[in-house]
Amino acid sequence: MTSDTLRHDEPVRLLAPDGSFAPTPAAEPYLPVVDALSDAELEGFYRDMAVIRAFDVQATNLQRQGQLALWPPSFGQEAAQVGSARAARPQDHVFPSYREHVVARIRGVDPLDIIRVMRGLTHGGWDPYDPRNGNTHIYTLVLGSQTLHATGLGMGLVFDGKCGTGDPERDEAVIVYYGDGASSQGDVHEAMVFAASYRTPEVFFLQNNQWAISVPVATQSPVPLVRRGEGYGMPSIQIDGNDVLASYAVTKVALDHARAGEGPRAIEALTYRMGAHTTSDDPTKYRTSDEEQSWSRRDPIDRMRAYLRARGAADAFFADVEAEASAVADDTRVRTNALGSIPPGTIFDHVYSEPHPLIDQQKAWLADYEASFEEGAS
Repeated sequence: MTSDTLRHDEPVRLLAPDGSFAPTPAAEPYLPVVDALSDAELEGFYRDMAVIRAFDVQATNLQRQGQLALWPPSFGQEAAQVGSARAARPQDHVFPSYREHVVARIRGVDPLDIIRVMRGLTHGGWDPYDPRNGNTHIYTLVLGSQTLHATGLGMGLVFDGKCGTGDPERDEAVIVYYGDGASSQGDVHEAMVFAASYRTPEVFFLQNNQWAISVPVATQSPVPLVRRGEGYGMPSIQIDGNDVLASYAVTKVALDHARAGEGPRAIEALTYRMGAHTTSDDPTKYRTSDEEQSWSRRDPIDRMRAYLRARGAADAFFADVEAEASAVADDTRVRTNALGSIPPGTIFDHVYSEPHPLIDQQKAWLADYEASFEEGAS
């Protein structure tokens, strides 16, 4: 498959909304990639999606119960994330935004570390250089900046000769996730300029979930967002983001080309944010129930379930997945409730490498202030 096949005029889709295997013409070049998947791998895609949705719903509930300061739901975007994450090799580097919960889990990050971030117990969550976390960099709440970080690392891979060597077992690539709203940020465009100029081994994975908080994608761009990548000379392709097979196949091919030293690629995954932007948002203020119902009929998990049943997946498999999803949700609730809090004075730690009198003074003032509440209660 040549890099020219990465550009099409219609979305790549292999699974129709009803779960039938109905490749669009644009999907034809990717059929060998999908044909190579085993039953176990296909069932693994479904398991990933179902389990993370249970985790996501539980985390949303925990925020409503006051256990988290904020939660960004991934409900509805599971296929785009699972397919792309499973397409990456262990040596690849992953830069998420802030709702790629299943991407982090697939790469080895403990989902509780995501909970810790949203609870305010840590500024990072996990060590991206710990081998157990699969080269997964920490969440980015300053939207769009992760594309610059990813491009910088991609440039380093070029300079260090870690891509394009002809050894696919050793060559490395980068995949960076961002949304349709972030695609309007200057950081994203600057990252694309440098990625194209230095031919970084990078895949820009845009999850177009139709809404940048309350701004619809039609307001953000008069043309399909996939064309932004083309404007920088990147082979770019649009996929049905609710089709996990399309996400996997297209991302795998894009990463293979990037790793081989053929430069960056851009993918626009058409999906939908079924929940709120975050738990501080009320989507009923800006979108209709008809729109939500229309997208719910294209649910990625329902689609994959129907496909697997048609292939002969047993009821026992689905029951096992449901049990695992319930267990993960329960474990999330139990471990979150056990996290507790951190001392208020922690905010002053590590501001400077050496003790600083002003910091010490502020920390002492806060301690006295907190103590005053205890005195008033006694």
